[in-house]
Amino acid sequence: MRLAFRALGGAAGVAWRESFPLGGRDVARWFPGHMAKGLKKMQSSLKLVDCIIEVHDARIPLSGRNPLFQETLGLKPHVLVLNKMDLADLKEQQKIIQHLEGEGLKNVVFTNCLQDENVKQIIPTVTGLVGSSCRYHRGEVCEWPLMFLLDTPGVLAPRIESVEMGLKLALCGTVLDHLVGEETLADYLLYTLNRHQLFGYVRHYGLGGACDDIASVLKQVAVTLGKTQKVKVLTGTGDVNVIQPNYPAAARDFLQTFRRGLLGPVMLDRDVLQRSPVAEP
Repeated sequence: MRLAFRALGGAAGVAWRESFPLGGRDVARWFPGHMAKGLKKMQSSLKLVDCIIEVHDARIPLSGRNPLFQETLGLKPHVLVLNKMDLADLKEQQKIIQHLEGEGLKNVVFTNCLQDENVKQIIPTVTGLVGSSCRYHRGEVCEWPLMFLLDTPGVLAPRIESVEMGLKLALCGTVLDHLVGEETLADYLLYTLNRHQLFGYVRHYGLGGACDDIASVLKQVAVTLGKTQKVKVLTGTGDVNVIQPNYPAAARDFLQTFRRGLLGPVMLDRDVLQRSPVAEP
């Protein structure tokens, strides 16, 4: 493939890919079977609690939430905790809140649990909804007001609405990488970063410029990191050992670097926000 790097300084004016090829991908198999058991257990536990605290990734505040929680809105007090706010681009935070309010969610808390940022807002929010007496005694989390927590496993919705939603979930580590394909996922990440004009990957890996071709980017990443492998190639004169870039290893590093926040904050639901009407003041 032709190496198509462009100077970072002029990258903002470049027309990047407007769409990502989504055909031929079976999202049904991305839902791990053990999660179905966890989902049934969660459903049976709902009647035992006074308030539901739903924890979701702040980078995808509008995508991939489990419909089980949405069905309980109006039946149980509900707090949506959008964690990993340090990894999310929250310039449109108010628009996110307005969108969620339109879905019936009035109590939203953005947190960064690693730094305890805003975490202390959760208990006062719950107390304001249910009072200081909680019925189900399982794991005390607060002495005053006395409060107990029933923890449940993290589960996906049984039906992922679209391939693109599945890719967003996978980028956030909710779907196992190998189910999607690490290089496919790395390509979707590159597509997203370029469309959002987020070129931190160029600086992080010391590339010559931004690029929209995943093979070229992974080749440069592999060379930069020394992730190469010997491959035997059969020629007319016998086997020859050739050094080639380790594309899967480069893709894994690209994904892990993104998840650690080293490529900068990202809002993966920016497309959903752009389609969302702004509520009248």
